[in-house]
Amino acid sequence: MELIFATNNKHKLEEIKKILPSHIVLLRLVDIGYTDDIEETGATFEANAAIKANTIFLKTGKPCFADDSGMAVDFLNGNPGVRSARYAGEPANDKNNVKLLLKELENVSNRNASFNTVICYRTEKTELFFEGEIKGTVADKPRGLYGFGYDPIFIPNGHDMTFAEMMLDQKNSMSHRKLAVEKLINYLTSL
Repeated sequence: MELIFATNNKHKLEEIKKILPSHIVLLRLVDIGYTDDIEETGATFEANAAIKANTIFLKTGKPCFADDSGMAVDFLNGNPGVRSARYAGEPANDKNNVKLLLKELENVSNRNASFNTVICYRTEKTELFFEGEIKGTVADKPRGLYGFGYDPIFIPNGHDMTFAEMMLDQKNSMSHRKLAVEKLINYLTSL
């Protein structure tokens, strides 16, 4: 089964390739000749995932999915949330986003946060959503060499390492993205 993943994010591609079973062939946007950016204008993770999935489905007519993910910090009323990738402004920059978030949490004791993913799966007859969430806390400073985005400052509940201190297999065993992708896989295998 071929499935198009509507993203240009190489880190997300790498994570999802490791999660998907071998009978699902993951096609990247470059594989289908799509090089344009898809503007994420939605106010929610669900809306942005749908925008991306629908854009690619309308171009190809083939089954595809897209995700939108981000970190929600309790003290910041759910921010950076849907603006996670561009929290510190344009151009999008992981280090600047992390730096801004840590500055906003200086001297704050409530560092509870969650990582959230919403996947939109689109075919000719279907538009379905699958969600994943993992709760944790925001570290005082970046730690670790792996991952991307907010991984260097996110410590999942029950662990003392950030996502960026974990090897990909360990992160993938619990991540928000894995939880959402597993729901998509369960749906696809039920067909």
